[in-house]
Amino acid sequence: MDITNWGGCPAVERTPGKVSGAWVFAGTRIPLSALYENLACGATISEFVEWFPGVDEQQVRAVLEYEANALKSALAH
Repeated sequence: MDITNWGGCPAVERTPGKVSGAWVFAGTRIPLSALYENLACGATISEFVEWFPGVDEQQVRAVLEYEANALKSALAH
């Protein structure tokens, strides 16, 4: 279940018909799920950015911060 409303995060976008409507890093076709899958397998942010051209470290950090704040908010309620 996705509890995060990504609509307020400028580092990501979702367009119907683009990557099946998945949330992707803005300006790319790289889904957010790729970030979480790679981090779960032990990749660093630097490695992810190297492996996925078009995504920069600021975008990754913005996504992680946005997710952390969403989780804090959800747990507070």
